[in-house]
Amino acid sequence: MASIIAGDDQLHVRVVSRRLVKASDSIKPHVLAVSNLDLVPLSVQGSLFVIYPKPPTADFAAVVAAFEAGLPSLLNHFFPFAGRIVTDPSSGLPEVHCNNQGAELVVGEAGVALASLDYGNMSACLRKVQLPYGEDMALSVQVVSFACGGFTVAWGTNHVLVDARSELMRSGALAAGSRPNHDRSVFRPRVPPSYSAPLDEAFTPLDSRRQVNVLTVQQSFVQRTYYIEASDIARLREMASRDGTHATRVQAVSAYLWKALARVVGTADAACRMGWWVDGRQRLTAAPDLRAAMRNYVGNVVTFVVREASVPELLGTPLPGVAAMVREAITAPDYDERFQELVDWVEDHKTHPAVVVSAGGASLADTDFGFGRAVLLVPTSALTARLCAGYVQTVVNPRADGSWFANAVVWPRLAAALESDEPRVFKPVTAEYLGLL
Repeated sequence: MASIIAGDDQLHVRVVSRRLVKASDSIKPHVLAVSNLDLVPLSVQGSLFVIYPKPPTADFAAVVAAFEAGLPSLLNHFFPFAGRIVTDPSSGLPEVHCNNQGAELVVGEAGVALASLDYGNMSACLRKVQLPYGEDMALSVQVVSFACGGFTVAWGTNHVLVDARSELMRSGALAAGSRPNHDRSVFRPRVPPSYSAPLDEAFTPLDSRRQVNVLTVQQSFVQRTYYIEASDIARLREMASRDGTHATRVQAVSAYLWKALARVVGTADAACRMGWWVDGRQRLTAAPDLRAAMRNYVGNVVTFVVREASVPELLGTPLPGVAAMVREAITAPDYDERFQELVDWVEDHKTHPAVVVSAGGASLADTDFGFGRAVLLVPTSALTARLCAGYVQTVVNPRADGSWFANAVVWPRLAAALESDEPRVFKPVTAEYLGLL
């Protein structure tokens, strides 16, 4: 047994057991080559961190037994996650060796109650509970019990294998009668590769000249976990709609954030940008074969769109006008061509370091595997934000009541503005809100 001290004198996670769980079916050893879209986020660890209250009719031993019994069957479908991520010595690119080496199942225990944790501070709380795992590990499932009877589950994997929109990360399950599609060959570069200048600019390689702006000259980033109530989302949607055009949740919240950022920037800079990671699964429609392949595709299918506006324009434009700018930025691209351009761009830049941001979305995840719904679901990542760009990732509250959680890595001034702005759309998550007191 080992003890992991998570950086806080009161929070210790003791590893009770650590073992490998293999798929129960026989899997023919093979190498899974990743697609160019998988190389956009590079080989960086990320996880889905989920918190559960004490089950009403079961103990922690039953929870562990459920994982031990269910993981082999899950890995039969998601077999790459029982493999290992290896660097090809000739190309220097990652690939997945699918030899059924086994996913990692870690069982731990913490000597504190879930209610004692500071949920509003990601770096000081949630990430402390998650234990490190090997860079080559495709899946590390970590189940940790707490003194109150509740528990946490961290689904740790690597961005080169999956994005937050794929079925494994959303539910750990499959639609009835379907099987996952692991065939990365559906995304092939053209010969020769071809892409536009705007896309080349959006996915520019890391350059120190682009890493400082007016907000980072004097301040670094803070990490916050917020919740946005369903009533606030509905109110923003109503405020952001006009002339029969109804703003979506993403458009309304994005418009609110963009105007808040502009107020923080003020006269210190002439303009500020907003960017969005867009899931391509529902947007790739031109080719019937590709459209069919996307139904249960496991891998990365996200692209980045960005819009820049002057600070005076953002401050002077009512919320419906800013929401319209958001709508245009997200809906204007021809996504069939854009994803092909991105595949081609990566083909030309495979050997260059790239700016990376974790992909995610406001999709509902099924967190109930027999012990009740989770109270908190937060994506985490080993990535850090660029010095010149903050990062906000939203997920639907597992309560399914229309509210959201938001994982934010932003400048202190923006965090302070969001938390003080009335009527406080972004509220720090607390144990009381989660019902853990």
